Amino acid sequence: MLSALSPDSILTLSLYAALGGAYLVVVPLALFFYLQKRWHVASSFERAFMYFLVFFFFPGLLVLAPFLNFRPQKRQIEA
Repeated sequence: MLSALSPDSILTLSLYAALGGAYLVVVPLALFFYLQKRWHVASSFERAFMYFLVFFFFPGLLVLAPFLNFRPQKRQIEA
């Protein structure tokens, strides 16, 4: 099956796979860590830009959301 594909077809499929992987995994993962670091100190313009990025990369964020947990850790209360 793969031997029947032309080199142009293989190049096109690999380009689609690379762009799809970047859109669904790489950029949303970087966005998760950026949001975690900057969420409470961002200016209003930066926050609007964050909202745009979340909207734009929403499918990738949905793919990664079950695997990432950024909730605060429990506090240790000493008696």
